[in-house]
Amino acid sequence: MARSKVKICACCALLLLCALTVIVCVSVLVGKKCPEGAFPRAAVAADSGRCSQVGLDILRSGGSAVDGAIAALLCTSLVNPQSMGLGGGTILTVMNSTGHVTVINAREAAPRSSKPRLLDSCPQRFRLLPGVEWVAVPGEIRGYEEAHKLFGRLPWATLFQPTIRLAREGLPIPKTLGRYLSTFNWTNQAPLRNLFSDKDGNLLKTGDVVKFQKLADTLEIIAKDGAAAFYRGPIAADLVHDIQAAGGTLTAEDLAAFRAVVTDAWSVPLGEFQLYFPPPPAGGATVAFIMNILKGFKLNSTDLEGHRKTVAYHRYAEALKFANSFRKNIRDPALSPDSVKEVRKGMEESFSDHIRSLIWSNATHDPQYYNITPSAEGMGTTQVSVLAEDGTAVSATSSLNHIFGSGVFSPRTGIILNNQLADFCRRASRIVPGDRPPSSMAPSVLKSPSKTLVIGSTGGSMIPAAMVSMLMNHLWFGKNLKDSIAAPILFVDYETAVNFGPNFDKDLSDALEALGHKPGGNRTFYNVVNAVEKVDDCIWAVSDARKDGEAAGF
Repeated sequence: MARSKVKICACCALLLLCALTVIVCVSVLVGKKCPEGAFPRAAVAADSGRCSQVGLDILRSGGSAVDGAIAALLCTSLVNPQSMGLGGGTILTVMNSTGHVTVINAREAAPRSSKPRLLDSCPQRFRLLPGVEWVAVPGEIRGYEEAHKLFGRLPWATLFQPTIRLAREGLPIPKTLGRYLSTFNWTNQAPLRNLFSDKDGNLLKTGDVVKFQKLADTLEIIAKDGAAAFYRGPIAADLVHDIQAAGGTLTAEDLAAFRAVVTDAWSVPLGEFQLYFPPPPAGGATVAFIMNILKGFKLNSTDLEGHRKTVAYHRYAEALKFANSFRKNIRDPALSPDSVKEVRKGMEESFSDHIRSLIWSNATHDPQYYNITPSAEGMGTTQVSVLAEDGTAVSATSSLNHIFGSGVFSPRTGIILNNQLADFCRRASRIVPGDRPPSSMAPSVLKSPSKTLVIGSTGGSMIPAAMVSMLMNHLWFGKNLKDSIAAPILFVDYETAVNFGPNFDKDLSDALEALGHKPGGNRTFYNVVNAVEKVDDCIWAVSDARKDGEAAGF
């Protein structure tokens, strides 16, 4: 009888344990259920649906956030070759599982020798600057190598395979690339034009299939032999040959000497969030400078009502004008250590309070009031934002600088070269060997106790305005991620003219002009923001529709 009772008790205990296990499993599954459009585990926001999916597949295969970002960037070098590629540079902002944020800066560097008095040929107003004389030492692959060494999980070669297959099989030309192919000035650009031409010499159009066979060969070598093949091996030799044949000065020594710079991220508090961003010569400090000013106005959703909206956007425009002056301090700290002190000063709350006191709510001022320093403008860039299942995150911005960079194509390697030396225009009196040009790129991560926001933008000098617009709409005005990214921006050029993006509120622009803001001319807007956000257990991801982007998640 006693044994029977023991058996009954044991059976009951076993049944209870099974029931509890079922309840726990159901609770976990229910807890993981997210609203429509959100993902429970991970997401990637790249410039195209194809490349977002490539990055996501790497995450599904057990890759880290860095692995996913590298794979998505490699894919983007084919889908949007006008914006980025192996001949450019990159900055990656990486948050690990403990919340520590590291920056890998592989921004291009000035070669040891450049064309004498090159900066004398800088234009007074922005225009594309093609030509081999503007080519800086590419940093893209060195940046990938350093990030993978620190945070990678899958084998290096695995990250290259999707792009190698795509390069060999070919892909239909996307709408964004097709638009640039039809409008780009192909004068003196025969090698690059041949890449995008059919066998009869006709320029390819949207929907036509383009293949990158020579680039596939290059990628296979790098996948097998690592970054050393690019900076010291056969690719380096071929690249230098083609650049010098085109009249350039870049040497094998320049490539061999290039190193990525690894630092801790800088940060500033923004309400419940801490904003982490790359230090100079990146442009994160400019974004932080503007946000520090605006947060003191305590903006909220009521500031979108009536006259309050005009005042809010007036203050935003005024902050952008002061930011144009602040940007003159963004320099390579390795060669301009004193500039770091000035930038750090711009991060201080007391300095933000001072600038805020100079912003009147009912008037604007002449350009000299803001101590504006003219600076270069660009537009050819890409952004990838990744949030992995383990909570790690990457915000990566890569660029050739202008559309198709320098327009110089290396036939032996299949690589399109940057024109990053143009970023020294109106920012330096001479080019110093090894100097990294100032940049607007600002891949960032925002972290609070319950939220993570991974964000970055493309668009050259429009990057700070685009990022601040998105953050202002999302953090303070209460708009969702998609609507915050889609909101038309205003951009202040170096002459303090206010330029309004497509579909900007006409009543609001009229009201701002009535306050004295000088309207700009007809400007093409290149701003694109890609972002991923985790709130509690659910993830939202948005790729900007301005570049026909599409995010992916699971």
